[in-house]
Amino acid sequence: MKRNLIKEYLLFLQVEKGLAKNSLESYRRDLLRLESWCDSNGINLIALDRKSLREWLTDLSIQGLAETSRKRMISSLRGFFRFLLADGHVDRNPAEDLDSPQKGFYLPKFLNQSEVELLLNQPDTTTETGIRDRALLELIYACGLRVSEAVNLKKGDLEMETGILTCVGKGGKMRKIPVGKSAIDWVGKYLASRSKNQNLNSQEMFVTARGKPLTRQAIFTTVKTYARKAGLPDISPHTLRHSFATHLIQNRADIRSVQQMLGHADISTTQIYTHITDSHLRGVYERFHPRASRPPRKPKNKG
Repeated sequence: MKRNLIKEYLLFLQVEKGLAKNSLESYRRDLLRLESWCDSNGINLIALDRKSLREWLTDLSIQGLAETSRKRMISSLRGFFRFLLADGHVDRNPAEDLDSPQKGFYLPKFLNQSEVELLLNQPDTTTETGIRDRALLELIYACGLRVSEAVNLKKGDLEMETGILTCVGKGGKMRKIPVGKSAIDWVGKYLASRSKNQNLNSQEMFVTARGKPLTRQAIFTTVKTYARKAGLPDISPHTLRHSFATHLIQNRADIRSVQQMLGHADISTTQIYTHITDSHLRGVYERFHPRASRPPRKPKNKG
């Protein structure tokens, strides 16, 4: 259905608007890139809102996409959703008032450390599902995993003794990531509870109550559900990845190590997190330094 809507729009641009082949290819590439992001995050293409579109643009910025390309994509979005609106598929155009990027990047959204703790404490760990969800959240945050990486994990990918996780990232690139004690403990509890149920003997790390591998959409829904329960802002699994990197940088981790743990091919992609921490430090300074924003007190006139 989603792919057909994109094809219908491209046909409309070709037949009704007379767009050239190169222009059509640019529209096609932009919209299929958006569709792929929606699939990865468990979002229906025609259910996108302005906030989700800005999250997508944030991800594009982190991937190093040029500002001119992001501006072109916003133009593609506006036209596509105008078409969907006119055809009755949506009741409003979420891209109509979407701002074109004025700076070189958007700062990705992240949780502070107390918010992460609040989120991690939401699953009911007296149940098997709650133990699984706690282990899942702990591991995504502990390692900065992408959703696709979490979905594809196998039980043997985490070496419990050494605390090293092996995962396969974008382009089939394998990387090893250290795992903290808390995540190891919860994964251990989860795997122990699974071993009691013969229906859950698959090799995948995270499975449903019926033993089927968790999907991207299921993980997306899980994070959303616990965030709402905790009273946190609307977040996605990628927010935990951003939080992982931001907290490492805030605590003085060197950027090359963070790059390796995130699986970024280019160091410039990782450098976005230094901008986040710079912004955070500036906010702390403005809030707490006595002379950060207050004008100096004028001396009283004598006489």
